[in-house]
Amino acid sequence: MKPLEPTIYYNPDLTQIINGEEIMSPSPRLLHQRASMRLEWLLLNHLAKFDLGELFHAPFDVIFEQDFNHLQPDILFVSKQNQEILQDWVRGVPDLVIEIVSPGSKKMDTVIKKDIYERYGVLECWIVFPEQVCIEVYTLVDRQYELYGTFLRQDSVHSKVLEGLSFPVNAIIK
Repeated sequence: MKPLEPTIYYNPDLTQIINGEEIMSPSPRLLHQRASMRLEWLLLNHLAKFDLGELFHAPFDVIFEQDFNHLQPDILFVSKQNQEILQDWVRGVPDLVIEIVSPGSKKMDTVIKKDIYERYGVLECWIVFPEQVCIEVYTLVDRQYELYGTFLRQDSVHSKVLEGLSFPVNAIIK
């Protein structure tokens, strides 16, 4: 008897259009989901405390250009000053996007999508590496991303966009 091949289930809601090409991704794994949930909880509490704006999570399209770039960041923030981009989906540039890297998404998250966020002017982009217990924060300076900080384990994560935010990386990634 032939051994069973592992099955990867694709969710049509996880389809993105990246540089004009439709890309389907498998649903996130457990480590990714835990990091996402814990990070959302921390961010939602911070946003509520200071009434800064709204937080959303995938699957939720950010439409930069019709039929060319519809991305679904794992988590995104839209400030109160930027609320006009909230329509049926996000139609415009969010203030902050967060990509949580899974084993099969490293190049997509750290190179391709990050480059697109930079090109369209997203002020801040976080790349979360659950397996390395690490978060990289990039901020837009003169239309290019600069590494604002690499935060490991007990390091406190800080943000230019979410002023006053501070939490240890291992609060979301254990």
